Formats: sequence, C-alpha cells, structure tokens
Amino acid sequence: MARTEFYDDPNAPEPNSLVVAASAVVCDDQGRILLQRRTDNGLWALPGGGMEMTDSLPGCAVREVKEETGLDIEITGLVGTYTDPRHVIAYSDGEVRRQFNVCFLARVTGGSLAISDESTELRFVAPAELAGLDMHHTQRLRLAHYMEGRIAPYLG
Repeated sequence: MARTEFYDDPNAPEPNSLVVAASAVVCDDQGRILLQRRTDNGLWALPGGGMEMTDSLPGCAVREVKEETGLDIEITGLVGTYTDPRHVIAYSDGEVRRQFNVCFLARVTGGSLAISDESTELRFVAPAELAGLDMHHTQRLRLAHYMEGRIAPYLG
C-alpha cells in the first residue's frame, strides 16, 4: 500500500483517522542510528508503527522495532511527542491519518537485522550521514531533537 506524507500543505486531504504510534531512535555502540528505507514511500525513517489495543506505548515501540528490523530493544528514554496537526499521511486504501507519535530512545539487546515486508533496506547510520538521506521532515525533526541531547523531551 502506497503512502504519501503532507506537511503544512493546503492541498492535503482531510484526515479521517487518528492513530497512536510509537517510534524509536535505536543506537549501536558506535553511536550510529538504526534507519529503515520504507517500502510504502521509499523514504528513510525510524522504525515504528501503530499501537495495538494490547500494547503499552513503550511496548508498541519494542514490538514494531522487532517486526520491522529483527532486533530486540530496551527502551532507555523519551525523545519526544509528535502531534502536529499539519502532518497528514494519506494511504492508497483511502485512509488519511493524523498521527500521534511518541518517539523513544532505545538500545539493542539481541536479535539480528532482518528486512521485513515494510522495508527495502536497514542500516545503522552515522549522524554525519543523515543529511544525505531522503527522509520526511518529521523524521528529521525527531532525529534533530535526539541529537540535541535535550534535558527534557520535546513536547509538540
């Protein structure tokens, strides 16, 4: 299913759903950040996805990272909350989503990198290489907040 992201676009379609989601900045012991190239839009992104009724928010991040990357993680902190109503995601099935995303900080505890049907590529990326990757503004914002080393999480 294809996905198109809009940000502050007057031509964006009206949302017809609100989805609670979690994502994670997962770092390796060299300080590189785990990213996936998404199959639905071809862009690089943090692993994450929609919360299920049986999930806690941290549990959602743990489950989504495992499903999308094959890695087991432990949540170690909070990067921020991302609820900007100007960010709209339209899917080819007709869903137009406004997303409420909580982005966590995490470390790898096990597993092996494995591509899922949601990604075409996985890799740990050095912070200096992020600018050269094709990704949506909202992903860059989460990464920027992480790299700022904020004392308190971003609340937005």
